[in-house]
Amino acid sequence: MLIAVDFDGTIVEHRYPEIGKERPFATQTLQQLIKDGHRLVLWTNRQGHTLEEAIEWCRQRGVEFYAVNKCFPEENFNHDEPRKIKVDLFIDDRNVGGLPEWGVIYELISKHISYHDYVSQELSGEKIKKKKHWWN
Repeated sequence: MLIAVDFDGTIVEHRYPEIGKERPFATQTLQQLIKDGHRLVLWTNRQGHTLEEAIEWCRQRGVEFYAVNKCFPEENFNHDEPRKIKVDLFIDDRNVGGLPEWGVIYELISKHISYHDYVSQELSGEKIKKKKHWWN
């Protein structure tokens, strides 16, 4: 899967323009997603020096992104056009309902289940079988 990941508030706590404290298990989960074959895109509002700091911060912790603020490394961005990224999944603290813990995020992606199914599973105590696609 191609997965877009926000930086501030998602990988680290909000402290922009500084880099906040890492959210528990964020980089470990991202490393595992990369090992599992997923391609990660850093999708952030940071630009210039603050963007380079974020990229380096992640790199020092073993997280190398497939692309930054674009769908693929070779993409050329035209600033005259609307910006829309085409990915399979977004991980962002501004999601409806907020950001689940990183362990939950990994479970949702690896089991291809929705957050709704995960919560239902937790409440009922039943195990949900892995689905072909996370959206059905």
